[in-house]
Amino acid sequence: MILATQFKEGTMFINENGVMVEVMTVQHHRKSQARAVVRVKLRGVENGTIIETAYRPEDKFKDVMVEKRPKTYVYADADMAYFMDDQTYEQVGLPKSKLTAMLPYMTENMAVEGVYLNDVFTTIQLPANLVMTVTETVDGVRGDTVSNVMKDAKVSTGIVVKVPMFIKEGDTIRVDTRTGTYVERVTEPKK
Repeated sequence: MILATQFKEGTMFINENGVMVEVMTVQHHRKSQARAVVRVKLRGVENGTIIETAYRPEDKFKDVMVEKRPKTYVYADADMAYFMDDQTYEQVGLPKSKLTAMLPYMTENMAVEGVYLNDVFTTIQLPANLVMTVTETVDGVRGDTVSNVMKDAKVSTGIVVKVPMFIKEGDTIRVDTRTGTYVERVTEPKK
């Protein structure tokens, strides 16, 4: 058994009322006179739904032991996404319905972790952060850089991310795949 205070982001799977879920984000909250709580964002392995909830620190859960194997995302058709096992070169598919939250971040030949439960390929884990190129955004107005103003930017995979005003088309940014938020601008090292 594992306590709610022992949750680890992006690396842990638990059994929540008979359903296997992945722990995506964890925040510990304690207000002056109020009881401490652990706020978590969970993703259902079977259906990909996102659940946000809070637990008491003493709540116990069954830790689910999973095996992770390196895979490469190959392609998707109407209903399935296909992955190649990096060790056996075997191609296996997962229904797109299980990957709805992850599909917008995926590009062909992308390295992912295949998650196996009882030796059955169940889901994947994306890297925590991905580097993407901004393909569309509006230009920032001079003077807007003083405050924390954000604007929409479309990246190479087609998703829209809120970015600071100084980001321009063609810039490379790092995006958190768990929350879909901007992390930082990536600069190329000088040669």
